[in-house]
Amino acid sequence: MNYEHFIQQSIQWIESHLHEAISANEIAAVSGFSQSHFHRIFQNTVGISAIEYIRKRRLANAASQLLYTDERIIDIAFFYQFESQEAFTRAFKKVYQLPPGRYRKIMNAMHLHKEETKMTEQLKGWFISGSHPDHYEIGTDQKEIHQGRASGYLKSTDSADDEEFATMMQQFKADRYRGQRIQLSGFIQTKDVQHFAGLWMRVDNSSEDVLQFDNMSNRPLTGTTTWNRYSIVLDVPDHSAAISFGVLLTGTGGVWIDGLSFQTVDANTPTTNMQLENELMEEPVNLSFED
Repeated sequence: MNYEHFIQQSIQWIESHLHEAISANEIAAVSGFSQSHFHRIFQNTVGISAIEYIRKRRLANAASQLLYTDERIIDIAFFYQFESQEAFTRAFKKVYQLPPGRYRKIMNAMHLHKEETKMTEQLKGWFISGSHPDHYEIGTDQKEIHQGRASGYLKSTDSADDEEFATMMQQFKADRYRGQRIQLSGFIQTKDVQHFAGLWMRVDNSSEDVLQFDNMSNRPLTGTTTWNRYSIVLDVPDHSAAISFGVLLTGTGGVWIDGLSFQTVDANTPTTNMQLENELMEEPVNLSFED
């Protein structure tokens, strides 16, 4: 059974309740599963427990508030349901290697907390492509983050229109994954996406023929959405040469990505491949165009 829809539903609920007390039973109830079953599938799907996910999301939001607001540390701690400033400090330091007050002071002093850093030609590993890449920009954002210190973003500029698209992408050799089924997963949020946005992945052979492909156009992200987890699953045939992947934005708006990962999965995980197999017919048909 594919649990992705149930996990997305649960994460959406979590995102809207991060500043509230959340019980394990409440989270499970959103999915419709028993508490034990829900927490098992959440751990297996996301890679961490639901409780750990909530803790990391609260800390990421707290880190952003430390840089972009003048809220007192104790108020931030209580807002995100930490029992005391000391408990918040211990948890924050474990993830960010600095206590909250020092983190705020150092980042402010170094001017490293710019909301967005445009890095169209300097973002390590990533490049921009598409129909009109000059009408879009990519970069890192230290305010809109899912976990850690930054996320990547792809945004339209004033020159873009709904007939254009761009992608922030990478390419790498398929050697490691040949003969396997792989899953690309990551966290995405969107703002004012007028057409659609989503993850995408493509597997090519040495002649650059497309062997497998999915761009989430059959499950698009539109409008403004909160952080959630999405995935693509493709087979990598033995004669594969390259794997390309990234985030796609068609039309105007903005999309943020964070926490991308690759892993091999077994045949029980259904593929999301959108390429139709081209099968030869037994004989020609409809030659008079009457059918």
